[in-house]
This record gives sequence, C-alpha cells and structure tokens, in this order.
Amino acid sequence: MPSDKTAELDAYRDSIRRLMRDFGHDYFVRTSEEKGNARELWQALGDAGGLGVFIPEEFGGGGAGIEELAVLSEETAIAGSPLMLISLSPAVCASMLVHHGTEEQKSTWLPGLAEGSKVLGFAITEPDAGSNTHKITTRARFEDGQWVLSGQKYYVSHVDNCDALMVVAQGEGGPDGLAPGLKVFLVPTDAPGLSRTEIAVEVISPERQYSLFFDDVRVPADAIVGAEDGLAVLFTGLNPERISSAALLNGIARYAIDKAAEYARTRTVWDVPIGAHQAISHPLAHAETKLAGARLLTEKAARDFDAGQNAGLSAAMAKLAASEAATFALDAAIQTHGGNGMAREYGLSTLSGLVRLFRIAPVSSEMLLNHIAHKALALPRSY
Repeated sequence: MPSDKTAELDAYRDSIRRLMRDFGHDYFVRTSEEKGNARELWQALGDAGGLGVFIPEEFGGGGAGIEELAVLSEETAIAGSPLMLISLSPAVCASMLVHHGTEEQKSTWLPGLAEGSKVLGFAITEPDAGSNTHKITTRARFEDGQWVLSGQKYYVSHVDNCDALMVVAQGEGGPDGLAPGLKVFLVPTDAPGLSRTEIAVEVISPERQYSLFFDDVRVPADAIVGAEDGLAVLFTGLNPERISSAALLNGIARYAIDKAAEYARTRTVWDVPIGAHQAISHPLAHAETKLAGARLLTEKAARDFDAGQNAGLSAAMAKLAASEAATFALDAAIQTHGGNGMAREYGLSTLSGLVRLFRIAPVSSEMLLNHIAHKALALPRSY
C-alpha cells in the first residue's frame, strides 16, 4: 500500500479513536438498557465525517472507500461500542444507492446518510425463506401507478431508529413492461399499513430486532431502486456489509484481548502475575494470532472491493475468520478474568450475545463455508 495511503488511514483512525473516548462500553450498555439508539454517538460520527466516508463527495461524503468505512466500524468496537448499524445504513444501503439509485434518490438520501441526520434500514430476511433469497414471498405489485407491498419480514434491525427501509420483495408488473423478479424498494417507516413487533433477543445492543408486516403498503413508482435487476442491487450491498461486519468483529476481538492482557499483567496470584502462566498466556497469544489473520483478510476484502474486483470470496473469508477470532478472543478474555469475566463491570460478558449473533448474521458461517468451498475449491454446490 502506498505510504500516503497509510498515513491517511492512520490519521483517520486516530481521529475516530479520539472521538470514541467519550463513547466507551459503559455508554454502549447504558444506551442499550435505556432502549436508546446510541444517537449521540451516531451524530458524532456523522459530524466527524465517518458515516459519509464511503459516499461520493458530490453528495456530501468523503469519496473514500470501504476500507475507510471498515476502519470506522473497527474503531467503534475497539472502544467498546460496536454498532451494527454501520454495516447497514452507510454500508449496505448507501452502496446500493450509490451504484443503482436515481439521481433524485441519491440527492434525497446520501447527504443525510453522510451527516448522520438520516438512517436507512435493510429488510430482506423472512421467516420461511432462510438464506434462500429466491424464496422471498413479500410481494410488490404495481397498481394505479404505485407499488403495493404485502408480506412479512423478520429480524430487521433498528426499525425504530430509521427513516426508511430498503425492502427486498418480488416485483410484479411495473412501468415500461418491467420484468418480474426480486426488486428493492424504499419504504418510509411511517408508511400506512406498515406495522412492527419487537423480537426479544438475548443480545445487549442499542439496535433492536423487529418483525415487520406489510398490509398493502403503498409507495410511489419511483421508490424502486435499480429497477432492471434487483438481484444485482442486492449483491452490491452484501459485500460491504460482510466487510464492515468483519471489521466490527475484529474490533471486538481487539477490545477483549487488550482488557484480558491488562488484567493478566496486573492480577497477581501466588506472588506472580497470572499472565506468567501458560494456561493464561497461550489462549491470549492464540487470540492475537487469529485476530492478525482476520484483519489481513478484512483489509484484502476491502481493497478488492475498492479496486472494483470481485470481492465475494475475500469478503466471505474475512467475515468467517473475524467471527471465529472474536468468538475465541472474547471467550479467552472471560476465562482470563475468572469469575470477574461474568461481572458486568468488567465489560466482557455483555458482548457475548452480540458476538454469537455474528456467527449467524448477516450470513451464517455455514453459508460462508459453502461459498468458499464452491468458489475457491471448485466443489459442487450444496444449495
């Protein structure tokens, strides 16, 4: 990587790290328990240019790449405030708009996304479709010059905190003889006929999960994003999501290892620091090694994407490696602390549910392995 790029990334990372001094893990837990949305942090990231770093300059962004957005995601997690929303609003949704949105859609949404005043959600998962997006049953029929959506979505994040949703549905009909198939629609969260129910999950996070119900929800004809090929629109957002998620997990691993190493250096039993014992030091050394590999894969995936290359394989590897590294690191950190690892004041067990979730979402480890086996090893598909 050119030295000027390294210097720019280092300076950017330092600026985010300084900002995050006011938003540590205590803030993360508090805003979660208060059912807040970490909006103070979100706005601070927007004001600092972090949320818009991946958005073109003409729409108020920084004009950089997914590598810079990954730094943002990682640094928030290193500080103890991992925000899944970074992988959704500025990664998935902004990517789809940048590459496939109309000029009106871009000018309406991208400046607000960049400054943090607007938030978009992503609704794709359904109770019966699983990982097979071709089985999505939510319908969008074209009627009287409008799209009418009906169906249900499941596990949609932060619906209470966003202005609109990018909804994946089966389009039927449409202007100019539009072919049927998967399409993406911009749907305001206050649209008549759209209702939500919170899903109780064992995850401490300011970002809650919802079931959505579309009862003939009407949106204008121009609410469709990338009308010609909804599947292409969808895949444009998936790799940034996986890369940003991997960066977040790398940040959690860094946070956990640093806390464990500090505890192992200062906690003394039988007149020596517990870090002198291999039962403590070796798991942490393994965790550090796993994290180093995951960070390199994440960096490669980000650079592949920013270079316009097919980042599907590297993004899958990065997300898989990062989820495994974070799982191992957090477990090792909790074990290092002994009983204190389960005490809330030490800020480790509070991340257990979130780390476990990322082995399932936004795509499961099993599906990532399927993709890697097929693309890297030319093994036959199992799906």
